[in-house]
Amino acid sequence: MLENVFARLQDIYPELVEFRRELHMYPELSHQEVKTPEKIASYLTDLGIEVLTGVGGRGVVGTLKGGKPGRTIALRADFDALPIQEENVVDYKSRVPGVMHACGHDVHTATLLGVAKVLSEIKDEIPGTVVFVHQFGEEATPGGAKLMIEDGCLDDVDVIYGAHVMATEEFGTVKVKEGYNSSAQDDFFIKIHGKGGHGSEPSDTIDPLVTGSQLVVNLQQIISRRVSPQSAAAVTVGSFVSGDATNVIPDYSSIKGTVRTFDEGARTIIEESMERIVKSTCEAAGAEVEYDYVKDCPSIWNDPLEAKHVQDKAAALFGEENLNRLDPMTGSEDFSFYQKEIPGVYFTVGGGNPELNATFPHHHPRFNVDERAMLNIGKMFLSIVLD
Repeated sequence: MLENVFARLQDIYPELVEFRRELHMYPELSHQEVKTPEKIASYLTDLGIEVLTGVGGRGVVGTLKGGKPGRTIALRADFDALPIQEENVVDYKSRVPGVMHACGHDVHTATLLGVAKVLSEIKDEIPGTVVFVHQFGEEATPGGAKLMIEDGCLDDVDVIYGAHVMATEEFGTVKVKEGYNSSAQDDFFIKIHGKGGHGSEPSDTIDPLVTGSQLVVNLQQIISRRVSPQSAAAVTVGSFVSGDATNVIPDYSSIKGTVRTFDEGARTIIEESMERIVKSTCEAAGAEVEYDYVKDCPSIWNDPLEAKHVQDKAAALFGEENLNRLDPMTGSEDFSFYQKEIPGVYFTVGGGNPELNATFPHHHPRFNVDERAMLNIGKMFLSIVLD
């Protein structure tokens, strides 16, 4: 059967490319998606698949009931774009100023629609039920995954699978690992209120810029002195804003940044340590502080049994030499919220190809991929579903 469904996927490949490029030309930002979910819902409806729209806000969920008994399996793709001005010179370059599909979500969406089309044509042969989760807002906080879960997208689902195309990984390869596969993402926002004044009279002020500078340095001690060397983690200040004149001590400074961890123990230590350091540093300077620590995505944690299942499929399809079981990514992904509810596996598929200039990293204005990666993701999904 797999040979036949793979052949059918190959037949509709030009259609997938066309759909992907249309999405690429007309991208929509997180939580602003309007036309994209409409296109997805229309495509699924035309296949005779049961469709729910507005799931969690802008999500689309399709359900295909097979003709044989089996589990309910969910497949997930995201469809939001990024606030980036595209620099690629291609016919399907983004027509929306300052907005671009620079993370492959157009590829994920077109692929999952292709998988839905192939499966809809053989639904009597499908063991169980397949749920197609088309998610909005993956690039935002809060991400669409959490909102869709709260709206019931995982009701009665036994297991979920997701895939991400990677331009930094060679075309034809697959990476899947049991256990932790990405870092958790938390963000922090700090506003220090001091007492401004003339730059020539610093003793009459409470300098929020100096206090903020000391705080930035103090925060660096969390990783080196509070977190075990056995636990990979990062605390990064991404923005520090205070004042705009040479002779004026400002009233406030603003600091914000991100925290990345893998295990929950390190995550808790950093959160607690940061709160103490922020409050004590500002108190010592006589400054007031507003502090907000936002826990966003947990770590992706691939169920070991399901991960072995996916590894076996990848090795059978692309060869053991093209299967990578190492090195979790340090980026975050809100697919992890699904895995907090049910077993799941998130894997990556190579889309890099120097001959196509598809070598730039994600979120880069020249990001692009070898579109044949859609076939490889599709084969993985089809193999998993039909087992």
